[in-house]
Amino acid sequence: MDGLASRLHALRQRIDAAASKAGRDVRSITLLAVSKGQPVESIRAALELGLTEFGENYVDEALPKIGALQGSAASWHFIGRLQANKTRHVAGNFSWVHGIDRLRVAERLSAQRPHFAPPLQACLQVRVANDPGKGGIEPGQLLELARQVAALPRLQLRGLMCMLPWEAPVPEQHAAFAQVRQLADRLREAGLPVDTLSMGMSADMDAAIAEGATIVRIGTALFGPRPHVE
Repeated sequence: MDGLASRLHALRQRIDAAASKAGRDVRSITLLAVSKGQPVESIRAALELGLTEFGENYVDEALPKIGALQGSAASWHFIGRLQANKTRHVAGNFSWVHGIDRLRVAERLSAQRPHFAPPLQACLQVRVANDPGKGGIEPGQLLELARQVAALPRLQLRGLMCMLPWEAPVPEQHAAFAQVRQLADRLREAGLPVDTLSMGMSADMDAAIAEGATIVRIGTALFGPRPHVE
């Protein structure tokens, strides 16, 4: 708990400094605690420290955690590559999904979202780097997908998400994040009410905040090294 508290304090100072440097209100930036690979006890400790937003990459790992923490203040974000055969679990157990890049997946999520739940908050993942390991829709196809997703009845389109290669140099980080911000601007110009940029992780969050990130997805800098590898 002490280690987590000190890392969280340092992380908040880093976010504050990046926001101040960019002339932004730090309250416009949400810290999403990436709890992939972390035990329930670590998430409970984070909840005690005031964190409420948690990101998971794998459905099968996430579901027992969500069940164990049912009734807590935790809000769950699915941030991994989503397979079509896993959409029902995501639609029924998560509040946000960050990585939509195919209409078929979005349609399944909408159809499977329980009617007693609020609409599933959705971000579209944009491919901004030539990295075969990263998902995402090509920028030129984004507007069409955004319009299709915005029309689905049980999803609420909120914005865009991206992932960069871990070793990307800082100038490339800024250029990629700026590209995503500009794409979001174009969606707004087209009449789509997007307000979210999910971008930036432990290694590149400073550049992401400088370019307008509203959600930063932080795992290692918060929880430390993962106790096991999936």
